Amino acid sequence: MYKTESFRADEFKPQRFESDGKITLNGVEIPYHTVSEDNVFYGKDGKPIASIFSYSYFRSDVEDTANRPVIFGYNGGPGSSSMYVHAGFLGARRITYGEPDRPSAFGPFEVIDNPDCLLDVADLVLVDPVGTGYGVLIDEEEGKNFLGIEEDAEALLSFIEMWIRKHNRALSPKYLVGESYGCTRSATAAGIAATNGKERCYGVSFDGIVMIGNTVTVGNYFGREIYVEPSVIGFPTYAGVNWFHNHPTDQSVSEFVMEAKAWADEEYVLALYKGEALSEEAKEHVIEKVTYYTGVSKEYLLRNGLKIDDNTYRQEVLKAQGKGVSRYDGRMTRPLLAPDVLEEKEGLWDDATDDRYGTYFYSALLGDLMPHLNVKLDRNYVCLSMYYKDWKRETPMGTTADQLRKAMMRRPGMRTFFANGWFDLCTEFGYVWHTLDHASLPKDRVFWKGYNSGHMIYIGEDNVHELCADIRKFILGNDPTK
Repeated sequence: MYKTESFRADEFKPQRFESDGKITLNGVEIPYHTVSEDNVFYGKDGKPIASIFSYSYFRSDVEDTANRPVIFGYNGGPGSSSMYVHAGFLGARRITYGEPDRPSAFGPFEVIDNPDCLLDVADLVLVDPVGTGYGVLIDEEEGKNFLGIEEDAEALLSFIEMWIRKHNRALSPKYLVGESYGCTRSATAAGIAATNGKERCYGVSFDGIVMIGNTVTVGNYFGREIYVEPSVIGFPTYAGVNWFHNHPTDQSVSEFVMEAKAWADEEYVLALYKGEALSEEAKEHVIEKVTYYTGVSKEYLLRNGLKIDDNTYRQEVLKAQGKGVSRYDGRMTRPLLAPDVLEEKEGLWDDATDDRYGTYFYSALLGDLMPHLNVKLDRNYVCLSMYYKDWKRETPMGTTADQLRKAMMRRPGMRTFFANGWFDLCTEFGYVWHTLDHASLPKDRVFWKGYNSGHMIYIGEDNVHELCADIRKFILGNDPTK
């Protein structure tokens, strides 16, 4: 691939940028200092092989940082930069949100001082992993040491150890805030830190983890080797999306979703197990209930053996209106492609959330946040790299849920907060509930909450206010669900 800056190992020069700013939070003006920099990994020959790029926000008027928390935040992918969490809710500046189902991908774009920023209670570090954002893989042959579940987690741990040494924050409480695959990264890193890596042990530990759009499961990795019919695990999310668009009841979304889950756990799972042994009368009853809860048609269910596929569901739930819904956020819609054969072939890759928001986040980050951070780089900013195609998904050290359990058991007092959108068809919250029922996690230190949003919970002013308020409670040691 062409690059706009030389990444030859013998020419690579680490970059560092600093700035100062002020932000008013809850009526208090807070000064802050930022450091945006390369954090370089070196090979055995002493030459740079890769860099994680970080954006650090430090509250300037704190003299004793020993008790001041540090939040390390990142997105997922694998292969995603921190663009979304940075410009979406964690940075000192963020985009604004109006109607979630935006009519256009284009501007004008509005960026504001973030009234929900967590700088009042913690310093913030946004992380672009190797090969994403401004993070770079300098030596392509070294990709095997970064592109994998456990490799990526150990790279994060090495970076954090490097960062706390550089900024003298070893004594500070440390929190991980990961979105989507970032949850896999967090759980794996915390587990390895509590036990050991492939070649070494790590000294860092974490006071807590916030999981946004969870990908932590009891299977090998998300959606793999979980021996429950996916239609049942995804059923509550399908009910949530149906509730949002078709309004089948006057119940709240949480009431309707929980009712749907209770029915699916008892009757739907048994009906799918019986298959063709199900009587015609029982089959009609099941079809009636599934149609009511999820919004799919009888014809769709008969064609699919009463099962629901999370891909075709997106094309089915609003089919009568000529619309499809987004995988990332079921609130958002797009016109179905015509003719039908084109929709079947290409429609699923035309996602309304990315269509509406991808350019917004990119424009805000590069056009506003970076100038405020004084970042001036002649380097491609890679929103999402294709390195995930080479990703090693083997986890010989245990599943992501195993790793989280090891971390929480070996680090007494460590807490985990799962935050999920009711309308997230990408990482359906049924997987969280299934994990919590099977992973042997310490239930008194695990919290879960649903939000009126999709995969990126912070899309929507009410949502970004609520999520940041809940994370603030969590960082302060309180129950984020109350």
